[in-house]
Amino acid sequence: MSKARLVITAVVFEGRSQAQVARDYGVSKGWVSKLVARYRTEGDLAFAPRSRRPHTSPNATPTSTVELIIELRRTLTARGRDAGSDTIAWHLEHDHHITISTSTIHRHLRAAGLVVPEPKKKPKSSYIRFAAEQPNETWQADFTHWQLANGVTVEILCWLDDHSRYALSVTAHLRVTVGIVLATFQAATATHGTPFSTLTDNGMVFTTRFSGGKGGRNAFEAELVRRRVVQKNSRPNHPTTCGKIERFNNTLKRALRARPPAVTISDLQAQLDAFVDDYNHHRPHRSHPRRATPATIYTARPKASPGERGDDPHSRVRHDIISSSGTITLRHNSRLFHIGIGRPHARTHVLVLVHDLDIRVINAATGEILRALTLDTTRNYQPTGKPIGGPSRPYGPQKNKRSGP
Repeated sequence: MSKARLVITAVVFEGRSQAQVARDYGVSKGWVSKLVARYRTEGDLAFAPRSRRPHTSPNATPTSTVELIIELRRTLTARGRDAGSDTIAWHLEHDHHITISTSTIHRHLRAAGLVVPEPKKKPKSSYIRFAAEQPNETWQADFTHWQLANGVTVEILCWLDDHSRYALSVTAHLRVTVGIVLATFQAATATHGTPFSTLTDNGMVFTTRFSGGKGGRNAFEAELVRRRVVQKNSRPNHPTTCGKIERFNNTLKRALRARPPAVTISDLQAQLDAFVDDYNHHRPHRSHPRRATPATIYTARPKASPGERGDDPHSRVRHDIISSSGTITLRHNSRLFHIGIGRPHARTHVLVLVHDLDIRVINAATGEILRALTLDTTRNYQPTGKPIGGPSRPYGPQKNKRSGP
């Protein structure tokens, strides 16, 4: 039984005075008087507990602001932009001069049914984030797939500054090759300077480290060595190492889905260019102070530059078998060269010792040096230098030698 019912029963039905009831039950006389008056006016409703909510809420979010929050959410989503609480708060502050907490925005979005619950999702605060200290300290690169309106699958190659998340280059291609990686890297360096390091996955267009031992450096790797740029590659099965570029790809695809499907690669490139401009200069980034744009952060500090690494010649040892034609193949700077050894050594197992352009071919069983040369990069075939078909006969008439006197 509630104390309100006890007090009312004692006063109304038992006939005790309000002062006596207040003393007996340890409550104020004013509360007893108010309770009895309420009972005589409302009857049994007086027993129900009253709401403690204040009659006015001077700090409540204005209805116009709530409507603006919902409108921004829908507008940003329709345009393929991030539409979370942080982004909405940034637009409210910069475009409408309204300051409001992200938790309040999230509460109104949830009340409007615009938030999908994700109870099993790991909180972002639990992640350990790593970021370069300076612009151009590390460039991340990756490519992702996309379909044109006719169903043709193309590939989009992206370069991203690790420190600022600034999109350095985003280009569409039928197929990304080593040559395209090299060309886009060179174009980006011509505009933004040369980075101290690069970070990619282990795709063959970025590195030949898992090519099975046959490939030397590809053209992109050789360019990094020439420019003294440190090359970093993620460990296999650790996609979070390149998490920034992976997240960028998701943002890019969300923006493309909000646009009409591109008919040609040129149409797609135009969409990519528009996205990059908006992403770099107009879209706030939640990882930056005051949700600054990537362009603001990229230009706020001095840029890092390549370190001194010396010539760093490429050295490796690999196993090979001399072909039936008496040659082996060697890849250098993304080009395949054929090195002549000689038909007498066909099917021989050899060790190939490579130190930049200096090459030694050794019989794997005996240790005999079968060929030592400096690679001539101007020709694909490296001849042995021996005449083909044995020694030639001298020119001119020859006297017959007598066999006897």
